[in-house]
Amino acid sequence: MQPDANAPSHRLARVAAHLNPQRSQMEEGAGASALRPAVCRAKGGAPGFKVAILGAAGGIGQPLSLLMKMNPLVSVLHLYDVVNTPGVTADISHMDTSAVVRGFLGAQQLDAALTGMDLVIIPAGLPRKPGMTRDDLFNKNAGIVRTLCEGVARCCPNAIVNLISNPVNSTVPIAAEVFKKAGTYDPKRLLGVTTLDVARANTFVAEVLGVDPRDVSVPVVGGHAGVTILPLLSQVTPPSSFTQDEIKYLTDRIQNGGTEVVEAKAGSGSATLSMAFAAAKFGDACLRAMRGDAGIVECSYVASEVTELPFFATKVRLGRGGAEEILPLGPLNDFERAGLEAAKKELSESIQKGIAFVTK
Repeated sequence: MQPDANAPSHRLARVAAHLNPQRSQMEEGAGASALRPAVCRAKGGAPGFKVAILGAAGGIGQPLSLLMKMNPLVSVLHLYDVVNTPGVTADISHMDTSAVVRGFLGAQQLDAALTGMDLVIIPAGLPRKPGMTRDDLFNKNAGIVRTLCEGVARCCPNAIVNLISNPVNSTVPIAAEVFKKAGTYDPKRLLGVTTLDVARANTFVAEVLGVDPRDVSVPVVGGHAGVTILPLLSQVTPPSSFTQDEIKYLTDRIQNGGTEVVEAKAGSGSATLSMAFAAAKFGDACLRAMRGDAGIVECSYVASEVTELPFFATKVRLGRGGAEEILPLGPLNDFERAGLEAAKKELSESIQKGIAFVTK
């Protein structure tokens, strides 16, 4: 006879089991099935979506976990990393919001972290350091992304994946190739997160215009590194005109926003807090679209036919299945057309590098 997980003798164990998932799993063999993370669900959890964050103990992962715990659309929040997950889980789980938090530690618990998830957000990997380009990160982070995406393909092949791990221009093609090999690839469900470029563009343009950034919308297309980041200042909302000096200043600052933060932190980190904010904002847009909300449009780096490249960041209309519609670039001015050609040249190399990593 199975123990009653709601019996008074099991209630405290049930509520605390998620704080030490490794111990809980070891105790399964001792007949303590009521202590498994799978049944560790506090009363009062609201209906919603199951979200996993892979890399939850990192510089982006921790604030992102906090922000997703605050999202009322999240009913279950799985936090996975190879180190320090129990502490992050304990900390986040004390927040009095409805999402139930469970922690998973190490490669042996990756599948448990991913099983049944609706949305998987991946900030895992090493951060940029001073003097390091996004390509310098490639050899370190490419293998991490491949392993995590293999887990997604095994355990939640229908989940929408938000990929943050840099260099995004290469890691999204890596993820696509992994899913193709597994036979689970749906291009609509693989979304590279470029929202931080949009947030920076909105902020910097608002500073020039002297308005609230929340009232500004700047489409940012191309990719997520250096010259591949192309803000379309001719399409700013509200409609605005800029001098050539302003256009150059804004474009350069938006393209080099990450470097600005790395240098300001003087070797102590990269853009973790603003990236977590941007990832939470994009994750929330995905959840609202999955709920059925209409008219949700965000920029994202996705499989695309907008250009001759197989992947490109543009505005996309989000729906229940991910990127339901890829929107066209719209009219570009001469400055933007020149920037587009420069972006495509570098993007092409990054995409091929990612594909070759899996197919070689």
